[in-house]
Amino acid sequence: MMVVSDCNREGEEEKQQHNVVVGEANGAVKNRLGEQMLEEDPNGNSETSVRRSGELSTTIRWGPNHSGVKQLKLLYSTGKRAQEIVSIVLCTTLFILNGVTLISRVEIAHLPTILVAAFFGILAADFLSGLVHWGADTWGSVDLALFGPNFIRPFREHHLDPTSITRHDFVETNGDNFMLPTIPLLYLYYKLITSEGFYAQNVGGIYFTFLLAIFVAMTNQIHKWSHTYFGLPGWVCFLQKYRVILPTKLHRIHHVSPHQTYYCEHNDRLVELATGEAWFLATTGVLGLSVYRVSAT
Repeated sequence: MMVVSDCNREGEEEKQQHNVVVGEANGAVKNRLGEQMLEEDPNGNSETSVRRSGELSTTIRWGPNHSGVKQLKLLYSTGKRAQEIVSIVLCTTLFILNGVTLISRVEIAHLPTILVAAFFGILAADFLSGLVHWGADTWGSVDLALFGPNFIRPFREHHLDPTSITRHDFVETNGDNFMLPTIPLLYLYYKLITSEGFYAQNVGGIYFTFLLAIFVAMTNQIHKWSHTYFGLPGWVCFLQKYRVILPTKLHRIHHVSPHQTYYCEHNDRLVELATGEAWFLATTGVLGLSVYRVSAT
């Protein structure tokens, strides 16, 4: 209960300070006024008063009433919904099959290997989330055939209405992330049940792949929690407080225009490195090579 109270109290503090955005990047403090989507008040903050020809008028800048948001929502089709449901069912089934198989073979001696695999798995998931986020924010458009309305659209909608993710159900939030690990999980299960020496020879790689798949599948749910200021479970607030998963205050920096920093969505360890677009590309390239070498051993 204390953790929940701390989490809610932080949300109140954020609301009181909603006119000032403080971002720390490369040791410098950047103050941006009026550039941030004020997430904890999605109705009132979507409007701003501006003067045009000497008259005061109201223009919608962000939020669910923005005309662009309304148009983007129309692109969420029944076919897309079906793809998300199939992805979640298939991926969950593969998680269960692989998990049961691995539990039946795990030994105490494997524990150090599993812990190392978990560490690199969560770093790799953070790297991949940042890379995908950067790519979808930077390249392409919703007009691209098939790919645009189905996979780029959520990123563009999110910048116009960051609170929209908090109104999405489990399927819309996690469908695409559950789709990504299906092929690696299918291959892993096939090898586990058909190759007799595969497990013994590849313990590190197997657990890295399995745990990375879990972390990738959970990425957008963690992202959703970083936009949720009230009503989170105590254990989620605990993980955010101790920076195991992405905390709300840190992710808010990404939602300051022009949205070119803090792309990573899993936790803030790599986010701290990604304080600029060029630096982000350099660090993710180095990390990607490191993860490849670890997973190959």
